[in-house]
Amino acid sequence: MLRFVVSVFLFFSTIPPILNSLALTEMITCSGMVPMKYRNDKISITDFGGVGDGRTLNTKAFQEAIYRIQHLRRRGGTLLYIPPGVYLTESFNLTSHMTLYLARGAVIKATQDTGNWPLIAPLPSYGRGRELPGGRYQSFIHADGVHDVIITGENGTIDGQGGVWWNMWRQRTLQFTRPSLIEFMNSRNIIISNVIFQNSPFWNIHPVYCSNVVIRYVTILAPSDSPNTDGIDPDSSSHVCIEDSYISTGDDLVSVKSGWDEYGIAFGRCSSDITIRRITGSSPFAGIAVGSETSGGVENVLAEHINLFNMGLGIHVKTNIGRGGFIRNITITNVFMENSRKGIKIAGDVGGHPDDRFNPNALPVVKGINIKNVWGVKVQQAGLIKGLKNSPFTGICLSNINLHSPTPTGPRSSSWKCSDVSGGSHLVNPGPCSELCSTDQNDSCSSQF
Repeated sequence: MLRFVVSVFLFFSTIPPILNSLALTEMITCSGMVPMKYRNDKISITDFGGVGDGRTLNTKAFQEAIYRIQHLRRRGGTLLYIPPGVYLTESFNLTSHMTLYLARGAVIKATQDTGNWPLIAPLPSYGRGRELPGGRYQSFIHADGVHDVIITGENGTIDGQGGVWWNMWRQRTLQFTRPSLIEFMNSRNIIISNVIFQNSPFWNIHPVYCSNVVIRYVTILAPSDSPNTDGIDPDSSSHVCIEDSYISTGDDLVSVKSGWDEYGIAFGRCSSDITIRRITGSSPFAGIAVGSETSGGVENVLAEHINLFNMGLGIHVKTNIGRGGFIRNITITNVFMENSRKGIKIAGDVGGHPDDRFNPNALPVVKGINIKNVWGVKVQQAGLIKGLKNSPFTGICLSNINLHSPTPTGPRSSSWKCSDVSGGSHLVNPGPCSELCSTDQNDSCSSQF
């Protein structure tokens, strides 16, 4: 963590001119879409027999406390206080009108006994578990059909103890898809803030079929070799605000999704109006990603002021044949990346299929991808943009992008590779592929330059 702080200090002291606005612009936030609530009614997990010794199983205490909140229905809701200590528990469900508040030094820790972990149905937009056919394990902290829920505190920790799940995945002994750390389904007016999330068994924070979600001031940590530990995955959700967070995991830091092949097409719920702002982190995969599960469509996404270190990919827009759906009106701006295998990748051949019933003629439509104000050092390859022959990507607009290879005389691999794509570019170094060298002021990118 000290190295991270020093790196950020050095970055701001030598900030490139294109990113000066990050240091000088007044702080902008979308978090006001869900106001933080003060709750007069407060209870403690210790009131229900909770013991924070790291050994006692507290599942019953969490269940009874949340049952009390659900059935007494205090005016304005209830705050469940978790005092300092380590509270071991099995998976549990949240309810509406509650705040889960973790004091400084409080840890809610998942049991490593996976034998009794609850199973739930697959998501209808996926048709099966994401990793295996059939159902899936319920997330560690779960909520379905709730509203007015807050998870916050004084940077307490929610620890998924995911190592046992990662080993089952590596050894191919899993029976069903691993659980996420936090999942909200069919929910609205959600705030997640000021909490550390670590060692998730699978995806960390997964709002799916949700609206009005604010995720801010969180830290998400998992080893770089932990499989599929995405940081934050808004999925078939709208009006999502993700800001001011540090994420270091084994997969994409933030990935916007909307369903998988024929199941996502049939479910037909897109992800829209998503803001991702002031995120810092590292991963062997992507920093900001869209996809690859985008069958319900993804539109109106803004990602800005992103700082990435030691990345596999900086920016990744990914889909595949059989996905259908659309990816459109995506703006990614003011990005700094250092030490990345590839700067930008937009591709139509990424991601597998849930089964062999996908329609190969269900081709995604990708248009209106605007990437601008990007500065990268030690970037091995600038970019790859690979559309689909029968559904070329259009309106791919690159502006004010500088991606420097590891050495001043770096190999030609630092250049761009493109196919089945059209758009335009302005002030891009190294120079982009010919398909993006349009200078026609009437093209689809002229308003972006």
